[in-house]
This record gives sequence, C-alpha cells and structure tokens, in this order.
Amino acid sequence: MEAVILEERRDEGVTIVNGKAYMADAKGALLPLDMVKPQHKLEDEVVRKAMSFAVALSEQIGRFRGHTMTDLGDLDALLSQEYGAKIGGAKGNRTYQTIDGTMKVQVQVADLVDFGPELIAAKSLIDECLNEWSQDSRPEIQSIVTRAFNTDKEGKINRSEIFMLLRHQIEDERWQRAMDAIRDAMRITGSKEYVRFYRRDKATDPWQPVTIDLARA
Repeated sequence: MEAVILEERRDEGVTIVNGKAYMADAKGALLPLDMVKPQHKLEDEVVRKAMSFAVALSEQIGRFRGHTMTDLGDLDALLSQEYGAKIGGAKGNRTYQTIDGTMKVQVQVADLVDFGPELIAAKSLIDECLNEWSQDSRPEIQSIVTRAFNTDKEGKINRSEIFMLLRHQIEDERWQRAMDAIRDAMRITGSKEYVRFYRRDKATDPWQPVTIDLARA
C-alpha cells in the first residue's frame, strides 16, 4: 500500500496529499485545488488574510487592556496607601487625567442584571393594562412593551427596554404592581469594568472619545 504523505498549509487552507493540493470544504471533504473555482479561492484568500490581522489585533487589544488595568491598579494601590482610602466612587468608577487636561481615562463599573420569575407576573399585569386601555392610548407604551418582552436570538429579553418601562409614571394600580414586580425580579449577577479613553486639543475643548471599537471606528 502506498504511504500517504500529508502536509498542511493552514495559512492558505491547502492540504497536500502525496504531492497533490486539496482544499477542504465545510463537510471536511478534500477538493482538488484545480477544481475549486477561482472566485472561491480568491474569497478564501481574502477572508484568511483579514482574519489573520483580526486575530492579531484582538490579541493586541487584550494585552493592551490587561497592561492598562494593571497600571491603573498599581496607581490606585499607591494612592490608597498614601491617603488610606479606597479610590473611586461607591461602584468603583474612576477617572484619571493628565495635568494639562487634554487626556483622560475613565473606568466604569456596570452591574450585570438578570431577571427572576417575578418578571412573568409583571408581564401578565402589563398585558391586563394594555388590553383594557383604549387601542389608541399610550401607543409608545405598547411599542416599548413589545420590544421589551420580545426575546433576542439568545432567548434573552431586552433589558434596556425593560428599564424604559420603569420610567413611565402611570397611576393604574396594576401598572404600579407590575413595576414593583420588575424591580423585585432584578438580580445582580456580577459586574464588568469598562475602560474608555478621551482626548482634546485644549482644556476648554469638548472631550473626544478615542475609538477602539471596530464597529464605531
């Protein structure tokens, strides 16, 4: 039996078997390279090139965030030792700024909120209100409720719209009980730190964010 000699060129998506080049499809089948359409090879090449840069950039950003949080943590420890007090507000939010007032770094701590079974009771009470109120009344409430309780692709409710419901001052006793149920349903499951960077040319200019989010660059 003839020995099978394999060689993989992962950066090209090419597998060499006994000197012949193949590309694997999504099912794992090996297609002879000369049978792959040129436009498909070009698409594969462009995606692999972009992905190589994306992975490297993601790893660089991860290292950058790690170094930044370490440096800020060291500064916090130094200041805490100097003044004998915890740095930051009640939730741990902090702001750091250059002497000339042209650069600042903000660390914001956001609670991660989930909802318990009380939310089902809240939805039932809200539905009672909407069914009884006139079809033409409070259309904006109807819209918010629809968006709030429609689950996303991961099966999760829209938290921001849930919080929007709490802002509406409605005297209906059932609505009030529904809002109490929403508040009782809230569970703080953890917290997450966000670090943001800002700069400006002069101390009198408005702050401009330094964009790191690729979607907003």
